[in-house]
Amino acid sequence: MTDSSPAMTGAEAVDAAIAQGIDLDGSPIPANKLSLYQTVMAKEADRQRSGVQNSMRSRIVRIGAKHFSQADLNQMLLDAEFTPLKDKEIAFYYGGK
Repeated sequence: MTDSSPAMTGAEAVDAAIAQGIDLDGSPIPANKLSLYQTVMAKEADRQRSGVQNSMRSRIVRIGAKHFSQADLNQMLLDAEFTPLKDKEIAFYYGGK
């Protein structure tokens, strides 16, 4: 990778690779997998949204659970004046209460 090439990390790299139909390692993504992904994403794009802050919180929880402990993520949500983790989120992302 040269200095002028974008880093192959983060969501943007994944989105760019999908758009090109090529995995991050340079191998082609099978057409059936791309088709299914595009079908699901088209449905998601048409879904009515309840608000940007709700979407932000959902993303924070979904991604934050991969990187932070339950207690840390819950405190960060509270500090930012979001709703704390819900029981169903704790069960799903952290395997129980």
